[in-house]
Amino acid sequence: MTNKIIKLPKVMEMTTFCRTTIYRLIKQGEFPRQIKLAERSSGWLESEVSDYLETKINSRYVESHTNTDEAKGVTHDV
Repeated sequence: MTNKIIKLPKVMEMTTFCRTTIYRLIKQGEFPRQIKLAERSSGWLESEVSDYLETKINSRYVESHTNTDEAKGVTHDV
């Protein structure tokens, strides 16, 4: 597997997040950290950004199923 490095504009495109949101999430430990490439250059592993998005997609399904009455064990006997 290759470790493709992407720059901030591509990360912003993939996530639809603005620069501020990306760095806030990094600071909160909720988004992959960038890799320092040179003194004034950083990038992200594309696979880590994709994994982050995949996790968000999967958690949406988990949350939607746990919020149903059936998932909560609530029955509606008539």
